[in-house]
Amino acid sequence: MHLIFLGIQGSGKGTQAKLLLDKGYKLFETGAELRSIAQEDSELGKEVKSIIESGNLVSDELVCRLAANFIDSNKKSFIIFDGIPRNQQQFDKVVPMLQSKNIEFKILNFQLDSETAKKRMVKRAEIENRTDDTPEIMEKRVSIFLESTKPLLKEFSKITEVINIDASHSIEDVNIEVHNKLGL
Repeated sequence: MHLIFLGIQGSGKGTQAKLLLDKGYKLFETGAELRSIAQEDSELGKEVKSIIESGNLVSDELVCRLAANFIDSNKKSFIIFDGIPRNQQQFDKVVPMLQSKNIEFKILNFQLDSETAKKRMVKRAEIENRTDDTPEIMEKRVSIFLESTKPLLKEFSKITEVINIDASHSIEDVNIEVHNKLGL
């Protein structure tokens, strides 16, 4: 079963996704894909870098195109989608695309309050030296999540199972909960 990980930035969804790779999953991590493109010395690379550094999101079309290419390149694997869809426009493009490819999926919703998420993002910025984790950008991303991504849970619950994960615990305890709820 393919999985879509949703959760506020700093909820640990990326960490948990990476911990499932040993179970045979492939990871489509929107942020990592975009950061990789931003390193390229190309027009697209420069454009993506500018968008990331401003704290804005790249176009829904680009994100969906990257996801579709990743799916086509990993047809024999189950995929974890981390960071897509982030808004209703992406939902309206991604879900039909997944359905057209006969891809069944579940949602893992990593629940964490915004204050804890911000503290974790500050720590992550220090550890990973990420230029896209400034206080202003963190505030903007939290706001985008609450306004655009969180409402998608209601939409997803109409078409597939939404599994809630308490992301406030340690990495190890969250991982145990993920395994238990997925039956791994």
